[in-house]
Amino acid sequence: MEDIKGLRRRGELRSPKEIAEEFCKIGAAKSQLKTVKTFILAVLAGAYIGFGGNIAITITQDLSEYMGVGFTQFMGGAVFSVGLMLVVIGGAELFTGNNLLIISCLSRKVKLKDLIMNWVTVYLGNFFGSVLLAALIFLSNLYTMGGFALGIKALTMANAKVNLDVVSAVSRGILCNWLVCMAVWLTMASDDVISKIFSCFFPIMAFVASGFEHCVANMFFMPYGLLLKDVPYLVALSGLNLSNLTWSNFIFVNLLPVTIGNIIGGAFFVGTLYCYLYVFE
Repeated sequence: MEDIKGLRRRGELRSPKEIAEEFCKIGAAKSQLKTVKTFILAVLAGAYIGFGGNIAITITQDLSEYMGVGFTQFMGGAVFSVGLMLVVIGGAELFTGNNLLIISCLSRKVKLKDLIMNWVTVYLGNFFGSVLLAALIFLSNLYTMGGFALGIKALTMANAKVNLDVVSAVSRGILCNWLVCMAVWLTMASDDVISKIFSCFFPIMAFVASGFEHCVANMFFMPYGLLLKDVPYLVALSGLNLSNLTWSNFIFVNLLPVTIGNIIGGAFFVGTLYCYLYVFE
């Protein structure tokens, strides 16, 4: 009987208050991690999100022709969610998820300078890992798949992102990381792997299917597109006007506004509000 009760207790979900308290502890632990290890974990996370992005491109390259735009968006989000699963269950440091460390800072478990140091280190590591994976995927020549359909899809996505206006980029960034941080929050509700998988799946599927913007995902999508831009045959085949697809526009027109939006969505709408609701009682 005691074993059955023990199993029931292990199967119980943590309350929102318990999750908030757990994040206070996690933030304190992360702030003590050596910078080199934090950076390496961040490189891995950038690559993991890139894997999700690559499979999303592969699955959706021609799907809309047969299943329509809505189902294509859904499938892209469904497969992209593997990226966060690899981060959460495999163990890695993702900038957007680490926006929740604001809880530790507001509850005075972590100093502001340590929070900023973590964010900067993880952001740079994510960037390195994402670009590294983009380069490896490019060198694999997989963009030739389906008569270059995969490459055209990747170019189209990157070009669309760099042509967003600032307000749209920031707004989509807010909406994106609101959902991403809720996914990370939900994964803390239970300790079993299946629960964590489903906690990752639904919010991530929702943000991708909705067309929101994730800065770390864009660290893969856009460098990949920029590399593909140097393939003349592919560019000619795509018929796209790629004049705005440049490294400077990637950084200043897309990545910076999306990052600002992601911080607002994760650090304020989830981290700060939940801290106020469940930590400061």
